[in-house]
Amino acid sequence: LKAVILIGGPQKGTRFRPLSFEVPKPLFPVAGVPMVQHHIEACAKVPGMKEILLMGFYQPHEALSRFLVSAQQEFKIPIRYLQEYAALGTGGGIYHFRDQILSGGAEAFFVLNADVCSEFPLQEMLEFWQQHGDVHSFVILGTTANRTQALNYGCIVANADTQEVQHYVEKPSTFVSEIINCGIYLFTPAIFQHIGEVFQRNQQELALEESSNGWQRAEVIRLEQDVFTALAGSGKLYVYKTDGFWSQIKSAGSAIYASRLYLNQYSKSHPERLAQNKPGGPVIQGNVYIHPTASIDSTAVLGPNVSIGEGVIVGAGVRVRESIVLHGASLHDHTCVLNTIVGWDSTIGRWARVEGTPSDPNPNDPYAKIDSETLFRDGRLTPSITILGCSVTIPAEVVILNSIVLPHKELSRSYKNQIIL
Repeated sequence: LKAVILIGGPQKGTRFRPLSFEVPKPLFPVAGVPMVQHHIEACAKVPGMKEILLMGFYQPHEALSRFLVSAQQEFKIPIRYLQEYAALGTGGGIYHFRDQILSGGAEAFFVLNADVCSEFPLQEMLEFWQQHGDVHSFVILGTTANRTQALNYGCIVANADTQEVQHYVEKPSTFVSEIINCGIYLFTPAIFQHIGEVFQRNQQELALEESSNGWQRAEVIRLEQDVFTALAGSGKLYVYKTDGFWSQIKSAGSAIYASRLYLNQYSKSHPERLAQNKPGGPVIQGNVYIHPTASIDSTAVLGPNVSIGEGVIVGAGVRVRESIVLHGASLHDHTCVLNTIVGWDSTIGRWARVEGTPSDPNPNDPYAKIDSETLFRDGRLTPSITILGCSVTIPAEVVILNSIVLPHKELSRSYKNQIIL
């Protein structure tokens, strides 16, 4: 078995700015560890996993290399980064590196998108695939969404008895199905034959359009639209439905929601990562992650859903809720931080209040997903979580509400509903 994690590249992640300026999005910390580490942990737990490949078109990056080295040591499994020469789409990348994926005689391999957070029921997908007997069949992880939100995802119509996918539509314009694609797949080497057919077809179409200088375009293959749509109904594609948590991490607001889902799971999977109330320590409410190097005043109140990074300093009487505070930030006495991502090495002055508006899914609908909001609606900034880029300084006694502050800014007054460039 192998696993491939698709981490994309620098031109994407625009909805994740200004945080993606400092660190590749897959390394952004969610619930205290890099986003992609949750994927690697889940893959490393599957018995028989021989190698994990990260695939994307980030330039070899110092932070990425450091992360891979430490992850290899921690999980005792070979982890490599394969760099695409251009954005090849979700199918083009794995087709381009098919020899690397199949080397060593891989019988099956998982493909995971890096920008999802999930319980990753990989073992269950494997057992489901083995029960269906056909070695040439493929499995998509699916989950239930509500009718209106399903339109934003790939929708799957499956046979109720066998779970065979009969119809697949990516982001349909009208309602097709409540079962959506989670971006986590289990393939066998046979998938490359199907991707190869798309590649051949692309090449033939390009040969007809002689005017286009499209040598590159034949290799851009999207698994969802190009491969699954064709495979549906052929008896080769199955869906495994999960009831576990799942969410996309497209925007910074969804990172706080993903952090909550993972922190919640830590009580079962990593209880050692959750902070406990201790005599003489800060007040912890709900699930909170605190890096061992952070220094927190005993009168601070943290939680629920807070993650405090490396070397963070939290002063007296500080209140933090539903927020991610990244390494090196310092929150001076009596600041209040709600629904906010505080960037690396940022400083918030005394008695300041930094607050955003949560973009959580509807709590009364068990199948609601997080909406990927556009930044602006009707020419105005949509109220969302507040984001401070790296090295931002907020003065004492001001209020920052629903705003995005770009890196290296020193503010002098209060702001509301603004992007501060």
